[in-house]
Formats: sequence, structure tokens, C-alpha cells
Amino acid sequence: MPTPLTHDDPRAFGPYRPVARLGSGGMGTVYLARSPGGRTVAIKTMHARIASDTGFRTRFRLEADAARVIGGRHGAEVVDADPLAETPWLATEYVLGPPLDDAVELAGPLPETSVRALGAALCSALGQLHRSDVVHRDLKPSNILVTAYGPKVIDFGIARAIGDDRLTSTGAAVGTPAFMSPEQATGQEHSPAGDVFALAGVLVFAATGQGPFGHGQAADLLYRVRYGEPDLTRVPPALVAVLAPCLDKDPARRPTTGQLAARLHDGSGDFADHLPDAVLAEIARRASEVWGVVAQRLPAPPAEADTAVTAPAAGTSRRRLLLAGGGTALGAAAAGAGAWAWSRSGGSGMEGSQGQADPGPSNSVLPRKKLDSLWQRQVAGPPDDTVPAAPLAVGDLVTLVVGTGLAGLGAKKGTVAWVSDQTEMTWKLAVDGDRLLRMLAPEGSVGNAGKTGGFPMTLASVDLATGKAGDPFARFTDFNGVIEQNQVLCAGDGVVYLAGGAGEYSMDGFLATQSWSLCAVDVGSGRKLWSSALPPRPEGSYRLYFVSAKVVGDHLVTLQETNSGAVQVVVRDVGTGAVRWQRTLSGAGPEKLRIPLATDEHSLYLGVGGLRALRLADGKQVWDSASERPGKTYGPPAVKDGVVYAVEKGLGLVAFDSGSGQARWEEKGGGGAKADLTAAPVIGTDHAYSKRSSLLWGIDLSSRTPALSYKTTGERFIAHEKAGVVIALGGKFLAAYPLK
Repeated sequence: MPTPLTHDDPRAFGPYRPVARLGSGGMGTVYLARSPGGRTVAIKTMHARIASDTGFRTRFRLEADAARVIGGRHGAEVVDADPLAETPWLATEYVLGPPLDDAVELAGPLPETSVRALGAALCSALGQLHRSDVVHRDLKPSNILVTAYGPKVIDFGIARAIGDDRLTSTGAAVGTPAFMSPEQATGQEHSPAGDVFALAGVLVFAATGQGPFGHGQAADLLYRVRYGEPDLTRVPPALVAVLAPCLDKDPARRPTTGQLAARLHDGSGDFADHLPDAVLAEIARRASEVWGVVAQRLPAPPAEADTAVTAPAAGTSRRRLLLAGGGTALGAAAAGAGAWAWSRSGGSGMEGSQGQADPGPSNSVLPRKKLDSLWQRQVAGPPDDTVPAAPLAVGDLVTLVVGTGLAGLGAKKGTVAWVSDQTEMTWKLAVDGDRLLRMLAPEGSVGNAGKTGGFPMTLASVDLATGKAGDPFARFTDFNGVIEQNQVLCAGDGVVYLAGGAGEYSMDGFLATQSWSLCAVDVGSGRKLWSSALPPRPEGSYRLYFVSAKVVGDHLVTLQETNSGAVQVVVRDVGTGAVRWQRTLSGAGPEKLRIPLATDEHSLYLGVGGLRALRLADGKQVWDSASERPGKTYGPPAVKDGVVYAVEKGLGLVAFDSGSGQARWEEKGGGGAKADLTAAPVIGTDHAYSKRSSLLWGIDLSSRTPALSYKTTGERFIAHEKAGVVIALGGKFLAAYPLK
């Protein structure tokens, strides 16, 4: 259900009384509210702390105007608004239907008839906008709500009048890379043809479950949008002929919304007739649940909470909404913000978490997956999915960024220990033994992120019992702490390694005027041990400097991304930062290498096409699997006790001697033919764990045959050896399996 109101939420917005929270972000909060006559509405607000900014107020007013233009047939009908209030607000109808991405998650890719009906209706919605000289500029699955009467387009935060460029330099987002038009990606005019391009991408997603240009880092997506061919291989052939012209790089060659609608659907039948039963059932569920919401308001937090070290969010980072007491949640509200929750795990309970917030968000509570897990939790992705979420094992906990907060769960039972309300990025955390380190958003930086100085880079340890940041152990005024590309690489032996930028902050990626350094910081004293200059990033680049890093003895082993998108192995001396050697990798982009490094005291092991070992001392190749198994392809490796394990394409798990590269054994039984090549195997005492299809298999290390299998949605797997579990993250779930 929607989450309770907090003690300091407003008591009313004009005549509307808030009943519950539906979602919250960096710009404002969305409430479920009711009028004096009992009408249920969604109210979108702007945080008071940014309402004093004239540019933000102007955008809020324009969003309300665009929502009025599209009207109640194709959008959430605007009921009332007060953009001049101290806390500006916009009241719209509460739309009874899931966002399109949730509908596809629930029902799978939609049938061709559903896609055609959906597309034709969206053409009508966009046509109405375009006839009023307005373009949406951010059409994507999460901005489309599916109701029984047709789709509704929402979230006009960056919509604008055609030809109006006056607001493009205020720092607001300019779209979503996966569904952006080529001209928008290059900063050119986004015309109605740009919305047609985005619509075609949305329909490809509806038909296949993924966008036409895949996923990954923003920079890579933008490159593929501009120069790559769309992937339409899974789109029904008859639809390919309709959608391909819409994805033409030249906007002049794309059809209009009217032409596209005619090619998609003849208009026969009601919209509901074309929807899968699972989607209709979800619409009905949401329609019935909203009337049962009863107003609740949480008490003020204890006085000691005011003394906790906190840090406001910087830049565009969105603050997560806490859900008191757990439970279920409704889907997206009319204004486009989700109602966030973690689903309870069967049997694990919430020991030790009474009154504690469950981690969130997730776009809607999903049906509990029938997994063979010891426990499972529904989770949301991190605030910027250009860097995948990665769970970290520390002490008795597994921690990860969910929504924009950091969550700590007991690894054995999945019990929620705590949730941090401080903004986190996945690349600003590191573990050093039983110590969790983090980079804080500087105090007072909200609303002033564009300033050149005054916001030092701040580092602190996290109390594993409470999730609260301790007193900062280091502050560096020579770095600008609000730059989002600042990065914590790794930590080891009481030293944390980070990449820091100096100069002005930008919401549009790196600035060529910024200067960057890699440095080592002593955690005990907070002293900077050494600093080494990094090459400048091109203007507007979103690529983080480092893909992965690890301390191995006196070596700092890093995978460093170049400005061209290539990845180099760069090994430095941990004492001085001097580069010992570097080597460019071929055959894999940064996305495939954004995983924990496989190393021992002698070598770095890489599965990039073939499998090979590079000596840490000088970078020379020790061995290559091609000498024994020519032409074979491998996934990322794992190493333990002198044995390197990797999945061989078409075969399954193979073990190699770490010193010589000689193959020791290979999996038997033929069950590994479809083994996954994207995740490294997890090695236990008696079994090695490898994913294939929707199963996590345990391969007996004695018999070399599959002995265990568990249903999983996981895509990333780590061992939590202290708790004796394999932690799996993927498919919007975090789960644990026995590590044997």
C-alpha cells in the first residue's frame, strides 16, 4: 500500500488533504490525496528548498501547462494547481493502471495486437501535443500508464514548446538515453519527429522487453542511438516494417504520428480487448486497492536522530522514500512517481526491524518469485543504472544501493538491519575487511551544486549496526565534492583509493576544464598519501575513469577506461602511485568488465574471449587458454586455491591450473551447454556455482557434475563466506542460496 505520511508533510494542498505518500525524488514528493467530496487525486509537489529557484518554478509551471494540453483522455487530467505557493503543487486524477515497464515485467513482452493498439493510441496522444506546438522529449515506458481505456502519457518535466531553447541550459535532464532521438542526443532541436523516434523505441520495448539500442552506460547508449542500427530481431516481422522507418536517423524521413497510427491499427475494438489478461488483472487490483488507503502519519523521529551525520543530496540525485513497517505498494501515480516498497520475504520475517524502514524503491511490488532461495527481497535499481548495482559483503551484512539509499541486510536471514536516508551512488562505496567506507554528499550542497568550490570531498566510515555515517575521517578542499563522477575505487590495508575532480560541477557529465587525480588516503589519519594526475575527460562524457579495481599485496590493480571507450589494465605501486605497467584489452567493452577482478598474489586472470593470466609484477602474459583449447570462448573467471574456474561456451565449467594454465578438468554430463557467460562462477568448499537460464547450478568439485540447482532471477553473484551463502542480485530481487 502507499506509505504513511511523515510528521512534517503538509496537512493540506488547497482543499486537498494528503492521505499517503506515493513517491519522492530530488525535485519533490507525490502524494495520494482526497478532495472534500471524496475524489482521489495525485498531488505532485516541489521541495521548498528548490522552490526559490526561478528556473525550477518556471519548469514546474510549464509541466502543468503541458499536462493540461494533453488533457484527461491521453494523460492524467489536471484537476487543480498552485505553482505560486510556497510549496508549488499540481493535482491530477489518480490513474488506475501500471506503467508500461511494470506491465511488461508482469506479463512479459506484449502480443503484436497489444503493441499495435498501444502504438496507435500513443500516436493520438502525441499528435494532440504536437498540434499544440508542444513536444514531450522524454517518452519512455515508465512515463506511459496503461489503463483499461488506453495509455496515458505523463511526466512533462522537460516538455517544451517547439523551437523554445530558453530553458535548455538550466541543468535539467534532456531525456533518457535509451529512448532519445539522434538529434536530441547531439543537442539539436527535438521536433515532433523526435517524439516519433522515441515512440518507436517504446513499442520495440513493449514487443520485446528491451529497447532498440540495448542498455548500458549513457555514453554508449548515446553513441548507438546516433550511429548504431536498432536491434529489431525479436520484433514481429510485420511490425518491423512499420517501426523501422520511425527509427531512421534522419527526422525528415520518419512518418508523422497520423501516418504511423494508420499503419499500426485500424481502430477496431476497445483498448481493453487487446490487453493480456495479466495486465487487466493488475489494473483491476490497483483500482480496488486505492479505496482502502487510510490516512496515517508517522510520529517525529527521536531527538537523537537530529545529531546523526547526514548529507543532503547533490545535483540531480534523488532521495529515496522510506516505507515504515514494510508491506505492499500500489503502482505509479498519475504524476509519474512510483509507490516504493520492498516485498517481505517468506519465512525470514523482520526480526530486529520494528519501526525500521524497508529498503526501496521499486516501481511496483512484484509477485514473489518462486525461488529456492533461503530468503529474497524485492529491490530497486540504483539512481544511475549506467553502473550496475553490486552487492557488497561486509561483516555479517550484505549491503547495496537500493533506490538512492544504502541498505544493510543480515546475510543469513535477509533481515533488514538498516536503510540509509543519505544519497548514495554505487561507485562511491568500498569495503576494507569489516569496514564499509563511503563518499558523502557535502553538507549544504543542495541547490548550489554549480559552484566551483566550497564543497570539499568528504569520506566517512559507516556504522554497520545502524547504517549511519560516522564523523568524516577526511575532507579535501582541492576536490569538488559535488561532482557526481568522483569515484571510490577500492580499499585495502587501511588505505582507500579514489578518483577526484576539481573545478566546476556539471549535470551534463565531465567538463574539459576539470582536473582529475587518482589518490590514496589513509583511513586512520585522513592523510592523502599520494596523488597522480589523470587525463582530462572530453566535454560531456559520462564514462567513469575506473571500471574495476583491487588491492593485491603491493599492487593497485585497475581497469581504467580511456576516452575512446577502450579498457586498459593499469597496475600501480600502492606506496607511491607510480604506474608499474599498463596494457590495453581487446575483445570486450567496459560493461563486460565491470565485475570483481580475479587475482591471486601472482597474476590477474581475464576472460575476454579467451582466458589468460597476466603477471602482476610486469604485465607479461603467463599463459593463454588458446594454447590448450584453441578457438574456445570463456566468461569471466574466478580463482581459488591455485585453480582458475571459468565457464566455457557450449560446455560449462572448466578448471585450469593457475600457474601453468593447464586444463585440470571440465564439467561432465552435458548440462552446461547453456551456461551463462556474463557472470563469474562462485566457488565454495565443495561446489562451484554457475548460472544457466533461470537456474543457479552447483557443480560438485569432486565428481565434476551438476549436483544442485536453484531457481533464480540473479544476474550478479557474490560469495558471503562468513554467512555461508551465495548472494544473487537481478530481476529486481536480492536473494541468498546455500554456499556449500
